[in-house]
Amino acid sequence: MLIASGIRPCYTSETMRKLEIAPSIIAADLANLGEAIRTSETAGADRFHIDVMDGNFVSNITFGPGTISAIRPLTQLSFDVHLMIHDPDRYLQDFAEAGADTIIAHIEASPDIVATVRSIHKLGKQAGVAISPDTRIDLLRNVVASVDLILVMSVYPGRSGQKFLEKSFARIEEVRRLLSEENPEAVIAIDGGVTPDTVTRAVNSGATNLIAATAIYCTGGTIHDAISQLRLAAERS
Repeated sequence: MLIASGIRPCYTSETMRKLEIAPSIIAADLANLGEAIRTSETAGADRFHIDVMDGNFVSNITFGPGTISAIRPLTQLSFDVHLMIHDPDRYLQDFAEAGADTIIAHIEASPDIVATVRSIHKLGKQAGVAISPDTRIDLLRNVVASVDLILVMSVYPGRSGQKFLEKSFARIEEVRRLLSEENPEAVIAIDGGVTPDTVTRAVNSGATNLIAATAIYCTGGTIHDAISQLRLAAERS
């Protein structure tokens, strides 16, 4: 199970599994990224989610190892680095050295996802596998026994601010059933369109790592209020 320093336990009444709020800094004010990170931690964030996009696997281009190295000293919370890039194995060591705690590769982008997970573990990092909305969940079967986290994309990867795809709830449930057979300690993360309106059903479906970008950084209110509202909604499950 993924563990980050400074996490306050938050449990669902049914499953007693810990819920984690993971702000995705892609939507933060990049001119004041350090302040956004410090404020998010103070507001109750459990870990940070960092989207890496290469302009190839997805159309957008975002952060690289240099950015992660620059912000790593600003917080003790874990960094989950989500590689939306082709052939992620080329850069695993770079992101590990930059300060990633969990490295998440897309099953659609890796030539051999089992080997990718093995390489991440050899670097001493937690290994996650992300799956896009139209990819069959059963393709995860060969790798579920060895992962620490499965990330279910609830929007199409590449752009923040999209609407949550309704079919994602059933996909989370399918991942939960798959993990319960072979790796019940693995975390199920959900990414895309996570808001107070969608998070309760996501948790009821089996997600415990709740990644939010615009719902935290683009509400027009405070980061503290946004994280509190997400947590309250998650606790209603």
